[in-house]
Amino acid sequence: MTDSAASRSGSGIRWMMIIAVVAVLALLAWWLWPASPAGQGGAGRPEGGGPGGRPGFGEFGGPVPVRVATVERGDFPVYYKALGTVTPLKTVSVRSRVDGQLMEVKFDEGQRVEAGQLLAIVDPRPYEVALRQAEGALQQSRAQLRNAEVDLERYKGLYAQDSIAKQTLDTQQALVAEYRGTVAANQAAVDEARLNLQFTEIRAPIDGRLGLRQQDPGNLITANGETPLVVITQTQPMAITFTLPQPDLPHVVSRFRQGDELAVQAWDRSEELLFGEGVLQSLDNQIDTATGTLKLKARFDNEAEMLIPNQFVNVRLRAEVLDDALLVPSAAVQFGSRGTFAYVVDDQNKVELRTLELGPAEGATTVVLSGLAEGERVVLEGTDRLRDEAAVEVVENIDDDQQVAPAATGSPGAATPNAGTGAESGREAQ
Repeated sequence: MTDSAASRSGSGIRWMMIIAVVAVLALLAWWLWPASPAGQGGAGRPEGGGPGGRPGFGEFGGPVPVRVATVERGDFPVYYKALGTVTPLKTVSVRSRVDGQLMEVKFDEGQRVEAGQLLAIVDPRPYEVALRQAEGALQQSRAQLRNAEVDLERYKGLYAQDSIAKQTLDTQQALVAEYRGTVAANQAAVDEARLNLQFTEIRAPIDGRLGLRQQDPGNLITANGETPLVVITQTQPMAITFTLPQPDLPHVVSRFRQGDELAVQAWDRSEELLFGEGVLQSLDNQIDTATGTLKLKARFDNEAEMLIPNQFVNVRLRAEVLDDALLVPSAAVQFGSRGTFAYVVDDQNKVELRTLELGPAEGATTVVLSGLAEGERVVLEGTDRLRDEAAVEVVENIDDDQQVAPAATGSPGAATPNAGTGAESGREAQ
């Protein structure tokens, strides 16, 4: 046999092997291709596959094991989420109103104080001396005024007897008026000195909690100096400012204008700890053109003082409560080319693909507007191996405390108006 003949023979054998491998792969693909929607075994053959036809995908082990949950009804609060900043209603930097040496500090850092409580004392001795000087000048001017008034009465009698000239009487009247002005000025000086003496006692102007002390006893301080003695922040109540996008505003604004009390919650960054609950207090009068948002302010009692000024929190504004809504676990909601759907398990343990219309959703629960009925069972786990009318085996129902429940106020998963977000994707029947 020549070399060319041997080469042609080897090439033929290789092509035969390639054709055989392709045929085996094609047969295997046909064998494992999903069964028709008419049934697990296809038309004209028993379920479970067998010699009469190819089995459907997942039928080698019988029915597909799944976990299910029951569709229920309940009240469902709808929340709008935002990032907020804690803002105190009042903040005061306490400064001295007089110059002098700081003698005593009568507060502890971080303590709560009431309006009028004594915080510190500035050396009062210079102001006591100034007060005595002002009081002495007042007494002197009062004595001069009394003497001038006596002379005026005397001059009036003499003028009536035509014993003195009218000019002498007029001069005395002007002198009395001058002394009265001096007395008034000296009285004002006394009041000022007494007020400065009172200012040597620095008192809290508002109720609140103190910050860190910034002036130590012994330092010379000036009136209205740049460095305050301490900062007082009103922590009860407290405000939180946040923004909402323009599409969310009509419903919120209309309810607020009608006088409805809109509840607001403040959560930590991980949305695991509830700082407190308050109410929407006010709205800004214009939308920020740069962001398309409106600024809102909520008021919190902050009894536990968990809210700290300038703290960033996750805000949830409860816009409305859907009464008697149809609720389903978000894990049961699937997405495909036909839209949003779920697998419903009937009494014969076969699944039916239902197209859904969804409402608001939260991390664990979704509102269904149409497509399901109360009491029906929907598949939570095992959806990746399901097709319409596939046989299933319910291996485990979720516990009663894990059943679909209304999203109660204060639950970590805040409902949002965006339907269908966060659900597990699934595959749709061909």
